[in-house]
Amino acid sequence: MTWRTLTIVLGVFIAAATGAPVVGEDQSAAEQVDLLEGNKLDSHWTTKGNWTIDEHGVVTLAPRPGEKGWSRFDAYLWSNKTYDDFVIDFDYRVQPHGNSGFYFNVGDMSNPVAKGIEVQIYESHEKGPDAKLTDHDSGGIIPGIPPTKNVAKPAGEWNHFQITVQGEKLTVKLNDQVVNEVNLKDPKLAGRPDQGYIGFQDHALPLALRNIRIRELK
Repeated sequence: MTWRTLTIVLGVFIAAATGAPVVGEDQSAAEQVDLLEGNKLDSHWTTKGNWTIDEHGVVTLAPRPGEKGWSRFDAYLWSNKTYDDFVIDFDYRVQPHGNSGFYFNVGDMSNPVAKGIEVQIYESHEKGPDAKLTDHDSGGIIPGIPPTKNVAKPAGEWNHFQITVQGEKLTVKLNDQVVNEVNLKDPKLAGRPDQGYIGFQDHALPLALRNIRIRELK
């Protein structure tokens, strides 16, 4: 056993006893941040849409009468700051025919479709596991990159996304399965910013979110 190996092994025991970081462990990632801390939206988010949060930390989008379409960009739920590389986890729940999306690397919140990238949120379960998928199914990357499999749960059930953006690589896990691995320099994503705001789409359809946590990667 080398001295380095012994040091790491001893570090594991010390960390287990004290909660301290493991010796030799990569410390390049920042701490995970709860983006719904205190069951408040305005600490980390901004919007003119009808997004609310309850005492259980569940964010609900309930479109107001007369709201329709998806191009009311200021009604989206937008972060108060920009992000570069990160890992974000969140749960989502849609209703029948539900449609939304998670946006990242948004350079212009007034035009995220052209100045950002979207990970699709959709009621895809009803299509079945063997269906031909498009970029508009859950886990698809808009524009133009469909998920590799359909693992979305039925409408009304909670789904879990983990989305990692690091360098030129995007990895999307839906319900603990990798459904997309994308090079962000793919021609379909040409001209998109390398960093920017994150947000959730208001498609004028009911949506619920919870457990939104992000860890920035240095």
